[in-house]
Amino acid sequence: MSDTWCKECKRPTEVVFDHSAGDTICSECGLVLESHSIDETSEWRIFANESNDNDPVRVGGPYNPLLTDGGLSTLISKPNGSSGEYLNSSLGKWQGRGANPDKNLISAFKGIAVMSDRLGLVTTIKDRANEIYKKVEDQKPLKGRNLDAILAACLYIACRQENKPRTVKEICSVANGASKKEIGRAKEFIVKLLEGEMGQSVEMGAIHAADYMRRFCSNLGMTNQEVKAAQEVVLKSEELDIRRSPISVAAAVIYIITQLSNDKKPLKDISVATRVAEGTIKNVYKDLHPHLSRIIPSWYAKEEDLKNLVNP
Repeated sequence: MSDTWCKECKRPTEVVFDHSAGDTICSECGLVLESHSIDETSEWRIFANESNDNDPVRVGGPYNPLLTDGGLSTLISKPNGSSGEYLNSSLGKWQGRGANPDKNLISAFKGIAVMSDRLGLVTTIKDRANEIYKKVEDQKPLKGRNLDAILAACLYIACRQENKPRTVKEICSVANGASKKEIGRAKEFIVKLLEGEMGQSVEMGAIHAADYMRRFCSNLGMTNQEVKAAQEVVLKSEELDIRRSPISVAAAVIYIITQLSNDKKPLKDISVATRVAEGTIKNVYKDLHPHLSRIIPSWYAKEEDLKNLVNP
């Protein structure tokens, strides 16, 4: 029950929902305030321990424009209604004899979905990766190539294009054994292929250290004040002539901010969270050290605190 304005009572009153009729009824005067309302909740609830044979779902997945039939084809089930072993039925056997033109495409989309879930990526990035793979697959040049590396490269490019970049090491950690070198080669291959198809360069967006900052800080359990300070330092560091990779700069900035806080993080923990070698973090820290008074916010640390930092 909830409060809704009743025209008859001329004041907010408690209402009752009649789910069978779809009516919203005032509990005091009985006036039907709304009729034939649509129930937008799910029809069934499926629990993990339920058997597939008892699945009551009557609809399939959403329309997918990247598939030949939009992903809306019919799957013939067994006589008892389950779809796990549909080939046991006579009609299922006839259906199984027909070649599915999207079989490889569906398998690739599932692989991209698994990697996206492991990295916690949003649906827009996954859909962009599917589109990129579809364009590559249409050119039919994938025979003999490492499919896992191709899928990982598509996901890497999609992250760049959606301005949510992930490092190659992060992509490699979910790429089913594909190495960094293989993913790098696959990325160059895909970019070259798409540029040849479109006749123009592929826009992937520039990578900035700030793109990684909030995620790395979250992995280390840093406070909001520390995160805010780290983001300010990263933005100011872009004005300096620090010729280091953005991820290395982000790791070094996090190291500096944590050393100025009460909860100092060991260099090893920062290296693990950012996947940047400890030696690389020390080298970038050495480059940033002469400019600390310029890039560290005055509200976060005083001049005396900066002097107490370890000299590189």
